[in-house]
Amino acid sequence: MAIKSEDLRREAMNLPEGERAELAAELLVSLEPNAVDDDTDVSSLWSTEIERRARHVIEGASSTESWATVRQRLADSLGR
Repeated sequence: MAIKSEDLRREAMNLPEGERAELAAELLVSLEPNAVDDDTDVSSLWSTEIERRARHVIEGASSTESWATVRQRLADSLGR
């Protein structure tokens, strides 16, 4: 007997938050054919991305905002 997607969705929504998050992450990874699943590879990719972003800021290729400005914009958008 095949499980219907609506039944599966309903059961998944009844999982505890942490288990739902893990399931969601696994489902998202399954949609990416070249997804990286190894923690070492993920760390390496993040390090490379952080270095790239930092280089852009240092070179002036990226604009920045202070945390106070960003925090105020977020508060304003949330109506606080």
